[in-house]
Amino acid sequence: MPPSRAPSMNQGESPIRDRIRDRGDACPGALRLHRADDGALARLRVPAGLLTVCQALALADAAERLADGNLSVTSRGNIELRGLGESCGGELSALLADAGLLPSERHERVRNIVASPSAGLDRLGHADVQLWARELDRLLCGQDWTTALSGRFLFVLDDGRGDVAGLGGDVTLIAESGGTAQIRVGAGVRRLPGPDAPRAALAAAGAFLAAAREAGNGAWRVTELPAGRGVNLAEALAAAGLTTEPVTPDASPSGCASVARTPTGPAGPASAAPAASVASVASVALGASAPSAASVAPGASAPSVPVPVPVPAPVSGPTVPVSGPAEQASEPATPISDPAPAPTNPPLAPTDPAPGPAEPISAPPDPTPAHSAPAAAAPPVPGVIGDAGLGYAVVVSARLGRVSAAQWRVLLPAPGGEIRVTPWRGFVVPGFADEAAARERLRALADAGFLTDPRSPWLGVGACTGRPGCAKSLADVRADAVPGAGGLPVHWSGCERRCGHPRGDWVDVLATGEGRYEVSVRTAGTTAPVSGRTLTETVTTARTTSATTTTTATR
Repeated sequence: MPPSRAPSMNQGESPIRDRIRDRGDACPGALRLHRADDGALARLRVPAGLLTVCQALALADAAERLADGNLSVTSRGNIELRGLGESCGGELSALLADAGLLPSERHERVRNIVASPSAGLDRLGHADVQLWARELDRLLCGQDWTTALSGRFLFVLDDGRGDVAGLGGDVTLIAESGGTAQIRVGAGVRRLPGPDAPRAALAAAGAFLAAAREAGNGAWRVTELPAGRGVNLAEALAAAGLTTEPVTPDASPSGCASVARTPTGPAGPASAAPAASVASVASVALGASAPSAASVAPGASAPSVPVPVPVPAPVSGPTVPVSGPAEQASEPATPISDPAPAPTNPPLAPTDPAPGPAEPISAPPDPTPAHSAPAAAAPPVPGVIGDAGLGYAVVVSARLGRVSAAQWRVLLPAPGGEIRVTPWRGFVVPGFADEAAARERLRALADAGFLTDPRSPWLGVGACTGRPGCAKSLADVRADAVPGAGGLPVHWSGCERRCGHPRGDWVDVLATGEGRYEVSVRTAGTTAPVSGRTLTETVTTARTTSATTTTTATR
C-alpha cells in the first residue's frame, strides 16, 4: 500500500482553519504552572537562549531546591523545571524575578524568541541577531497589546546561515549580506534595513493579531489563519513607518542569505516537490527470527546495521537519561570517557497500523504559499568553534535535552559572562581566550556526561517526557530509548501527540502499549513504517533510509 501522509510538522497544535477554537491557550509558563503526574511543571522563556552566569546559577538553585533536581531544554531553547511542589509558585517567581528572568510578569509567556546560537562567534553569519533578540524582547515587554499573543507564537531570528530559519517561526527574520534583512510571515516576504528588523517583527505580530480577530477562529499561530485571511505584511510594515521592498525566493541551499529583487512583488505559488517514498520491512517482535524473504519489501535488500559509537557514561548524582537531542556532526572530537552499556531493546510493535491521532498534530499548510519555507542548515556541532581573533566557544549537547543541576553547573564559569541554550537542546559557552582553555572545558563537560563527540549516535535522538511524568504516555520512553545510527533525527514518543518532535524529515518511534513500539520514517509529507529484528536495528535502518528510495512501503 502507498505511504500515508504524515501529520504537519508544527509541534503540538491542533488545526483550526475550518472551525473555531473556543478555549484559551493553556501553554505553561514560569508563573502559570502545569500539573503533571510528577508534580508541577514550569516553562521559562529564555529569549534567544541567552542566560547570564547569575541567571544560570539561579536556575540550578531552583532545580535543586524547588524541583526534581533536573533542568530540561525544549525545542525552542527554553528551560523547564519539573517535579515542583504545589506551594512553591511564589518562591519560584521571586527567585526568577531577582535573577532578571522575569522582566515583565504579564509578558512572560510571549517571549518566544529563537536566534542563531553561534551568531557573532564564528564568521558565518551576516549580523549579530542576539542584539536583535534583545531589542525585540524589550519591544514585546513594552507593549500592553502583546500580551494577547499566544504562548506558542514564535519569533525566529536567523543570522543568514540558515540554522534556525526552518524552525517554523510565525515571524522569521533573516540577516543578509550588505546590512539588510528579510522578514517572512506566512506567504509574505519583504526586505528592509537590518536595524529595523526588531520593529518589523513587532509590527508583524500586531498584524497577526488583527488578522486573527477578523478571522474569528481563535488562531494562535499564523498557520491557523483561514485561507484568504492571512497577514498583510507589506501594509503592516508601511503603517509602522518602515521602508521595505518585496522579495523573490531564490534556490540557495539555505534559502536565507541571497535573494533576488523584484519590482512586482512576491512570486506566485511555489511548486511542491513530489513526495518521496522510503524503503521499509515488516515488523517483528524482539527475539523473533529474522524476517523471511516474503516479509521484505520487493526489491529491498536486508539492511546492514552500523555499530553504534560508544557514549560517555553520565556523571553520578541525580539520574540523567542516556540519550540526546538533535544535532549534526563536523570535525570529530576525541572521545573522553568510557562507554556506557547499551540499553535493552524493547519489543517492536506488530505489523498492524497504529490508529491515527485523535486530533491531527497541527494546522495543515497553506494550500497556496507564495514562498516555500527555508531549508534548515546544520546546527552547531559539539566541539570548539571560533578563532584567535573572535575568541573560542564550546558547543555541547544534553542527552534527551535533560541535565542535572550538578551537570548544569559544569557549564560555568562562563568566561564570556553568558551561556546560550540552543533549540537543539544543547549549549554554547563563549568567551574563551585560547583554544586550549576551550578544549579543557570540553573535556570537563564530557566527563560530566554531556555529548561532546560529533560522532556520537545519540546526537539527533530526542524524546517526550514519557512515564512516569506524563499520564498520557504508554511507556517510559527515556529509559527505553536506543539511538541506532544514521543521519535522520529520531524522536521517541509515549503517545500519538508526539510532543516535541522535530520538524522536517525524522524517524518516529511511537509507544503502542505493552512495551511495544512502532517505527516509521516521516519524510516529504509521507509516512512509511520500518522494522527489523531488534529495535536498535530498526531505528538504524530508519535513520539511514534515503529519501530517494522508491520501493513500496508496506505494513
